[in-house]
Amino acid sequence: MWAFLIPTTVKEEHTLTNNTVKRSDPKRARMHELHAEELSLSAIARELGVAKSTISRWAKEDNLAFDRSQTADAVAAKSIDLAAGRQRLAEKMLAASEDMLDRIDEPYLVYNFGGKDNDYEEHELESAPVEVRRNVITTAAITFDKLSRIVERDPDVSGAESAVRALQHGLAAVADALRPEETPQEE
Repeated sequence: MWAFLIPTTVKEEHTLTNNTVKRSDPKRARMHELHAEELSLSAIARELGVAKSTISRWAKEDNLAFDRSQTADAVAAKSIDLAAGRQRLAEKMLAASEDMLDRIDEPYLVYNFGGKDNDYEEHELESAPVEVRRNVITTAAITFDKLSRIVERDPDVSGAESAVRALQHGLAAVADALRPEETPQEE
């Protein structure tokens, strides 16, 4: 004998408020409580174990709004952090490219492992081979291009300029402090 369990449907209570249908869903009711506690949309979604899009849809249906100022502040802070990261990376790229360009005419060591005894041999050239020079120049050109794009993206370099000016003023103050005082000449 076969027995089938037929699921019973739970009737949802519907009330009409402000032209929207509100269901007596425990998660939705909890969303209202958490919203009243001023939790963010993401925090409510985590708490209830539902997607952020679900919370957003429910909030819209129930005419609830979330304070987006924290989100805007977080986005602004992230943008500042990314700009600082780009600046640090640009400085590293520039230093590495300058170092390679500075050493391009120095003696260049070439080496080889090989032969039946896997011998190590080395030889020093007067300067880097043509293909190495070409790679260094290409790297420097790419660095220049990337740095130009970073400056275009973050044209506000006033922070760096002010840091240089502060350093300049500090060095001038130290130089003034170290200069011997002029003594008036007696007549």
